[in-house]
Amino acid sequence: MTVMPMFPLGSALLPGERLPLHVFEPRYQALVRDCLTATEGPVFGTVLIARGHEVGGGDIRNDVGTAVRIVSHVGIGDGRWALDCVGQERIRVRHWLGDDPYPRAEVEPWPVGGAGRISDHQLQHLTDKITELYIVLTRIRELREDPPPAPPRLFDVLEQPGDHLYALASWVPMGAADKFAVLIAETADDRHRAVANAIDNAREIAEFRLSGRR
Repeated sequence: MTVMPMFPLGSALLPGERLPLHVFEPRYQALVRDCLTATEGPVFGTVLIARGHEVGGGDIRNDVGTAVRIVSHVGIGDGRWALDCVGQERIRVRHWLGDDPYPRAEVEPWPVGGAGRISDHQLQHLTDKITELYIVLTRIRELREDPPPAPPRLFDVLEQPGDHLYALASWVPMGAADKFAVLIAETADDRHRAVANAIDNAREIAEFRLSGRR
């Protein structure tokens, strides 16, 4: 069990996903200062807020999240920070320790496990579904005369370290609930279903938007 500074957010973060942050609240300014001088490295945890808001406290938090490493930081005046972070590993919160001077919790790693990788067939299935989604997104961009988005290539996904399913999920414009469902899925098959559902939801929204522009 590890005591970790925590930064609850209005969205879930997947392992391997980038997280830019503008830190302006005094309590999180203190969190960043402590992280940058910590002997174990500039690491904090983040969880999805179940109810409430990021600013001001008093929020209700989920107990599954992601350990995050600060990879670059810039002070932008008045104690504020611009951070570039990356999600590292999934964690479980076992006990919240209060919010003074900032949220802290006792956490433990929640690894993907031995059966954590999806099959090549499942990977190709999701890549095909994402490509179909990007066809719809491209049509929307063309109607707005915006540059079309580039769909993921299977080779690019396989080149990324860690869980390839999380890498695929990063290409899907999904909401907080869908991303949290991917994060908390216990097995590779569960994650495969969660990502497939997120793709279907994103495509349904995109096709609805497209139908309104015809």
